Amino acid sequence: METRSQWGTRAGFILAAAGSAIGLGNIWRFPAVAYENGGGAFFIPYLFALLTAGIPILIMEFTLGQKYRGSAPLTFRRINKKTEWLGWWGVMVAFVISTYYSVIIAWAMSYSIFSFNLGWGEDTEGFLFGNYLNLTVDPGQTGSFVPGVLIPLIAVWVIVLFILFRGVKKGIEMANRIFIPLLTIVFLIIVIRAITLPGAIEGLNAFFAPDFSKIFSADVWVAAYGQIFFSLSIAFAIMITYASYLPKKSDITNNAFIVGFANSSFELLAGIGVFAVLGFMASQASVGIDEVVAGGVGLAFVVFPQIINQFPGMNEFFGFLFFLSLTLAGLTSLISICETYIAGLQDKFKLTRTQAVLYGGGVAAVISLLFATQGGLYFLDVIDYFINQFGVAMLGLVEVIMISWFLRQLKDLKDHANGISDLRLGAWWDISLKYITPVVLGYMMFQLLSQNILKKFDTDTGNYEGYTDAFIMFGGWFVAGGALIIGILLMYTKWKEKETEIQETREAK
Repeated sequence: METRSQWGTRAGFILAAAGSAIGLGNIWRFPAVAYENGGGAFFIPYLFALLTAGIPILIMEFTLGQKYRGSAPLTFRRINKKTEWLGWWGVMVAFVISTYYSVIIAWAMSYSIFSFNLGWGEDTEGFLFGNYLNLTVDPGQTGSFVPGVLIPLIAVWVIVLFILFRGVKKGIEMANRIFIPLLTIVFLIIVIRAITLPGAIEGLNAFFAPDFSKIFSADVWVAAYGQIFFSLSIAFAIMITYASYLPKKSDITNNAFIVGFANSSFELLAGIGVFAVLGFMASQASVGIDEVVAGGVGLAFVVFPQIINQFPGMNEFFGFLFFLSLTLAGLTSLISICETYIAGLQDKFKLTRTQAVLYGGGVAAVISLLFATQGGLYFLDVIDYFINQFGVAMLGLVEVIMISWFLRQLKDLKDHANGISDLRLGAWWDISLKYITPVVLGYMMFQLLSQNILKKFDTDTGNYEGYTDAFIMFGGWFVAGGALIIGILLMYTKWKEKETEIQETREAK
């Protein structure tokens, strides 16, 4: 008998999957990556990557979840008991990401409040690292808690855990039905205002002007695949988990195309908004666009407050809208990230949803307190780098190779998807997953390993961001490696109520 939770509507699933994909990286990573890799010309490799990696992997993971009707660990166990570790690896990567992703949302929440009186002042960089984060200790040291980070962090976890307590239909789906339309409206208002600013046209010209010479560089194509890969929430248990709540008759292929293009559309919208305001900033300072382009934390919490200070009117209002958009985008992604390990705990140990949220979400919330300390930013930086590069990217490579070559599941998955979808999969899907994606991801991993093992970074230490060997080892390699090791150990813990599992497997087939 089917007892698994389900989405209330198809639109609810699409909004939730899109909400997972649309996150902070869409706003603060994509515009800079596009600009640095050919501007308008970058959209050629970007679209190619979307169609040969992003959407094919989305279809694969939607099909895995919908067919086997389980969390990532249960899904891989049902395919082959020896591959359960792969699902737990994805769950553990998601767990690590949730601990620090929540803190960035807390920053955005704080800055939403600071917007009301432009509380960051004129020296926005000094405010962020000094007044707000109180970054006064060395990398590897924690120092004391920072109340301005700790209080909104608690608020973030209260919101997220409350939504997760309410379940799939009444919690996750309902939240995304509110957050995603609100995020879209808020960001559209920002973009409309941005393109009317003095200098906006110069910013957009810089963003869209194509440099076709760059698309002949392998690194540009790798950057396109990397952006698609990290943006779509693929390859670390999220989409398998969300798809496991789909009804038995669901148009998988169409859903994947809708989610993939919705995510890319928001990235394009973010690029327009970001470069319009960067153009305004450059015109105000009488400098070139290249001198004001930034990405990541620097763009969101240093450059944008500087731009908001210079707005010709309604500074506080547009500052609030921008940081509200970051908060909304972050929350929808964090909810999906947490759901992976909540679902895994429910399936493996037969916990109630309340128990799984309390144990999984509670432990993540406690660990996240590390990033609310004076040295929290250093821990966040090194863990984010290593868990993304050697967790998400490595996991994606292993998952695609495992499904395509070792488990030989592509034909069965394609037949299943074609049986319930309007758009039929052909040779394009097989070629993308068997050849194109493994080659590109393999090249990415080779580059990353050579950079980190051969230490092609800081001139003094050779390490990423110049961190010490000890900090890189314990804050980076141990965390990334620990996600895999714990995942393997979890495979060997005993499943509860095996009779129920066997029955559910028969129904899935």
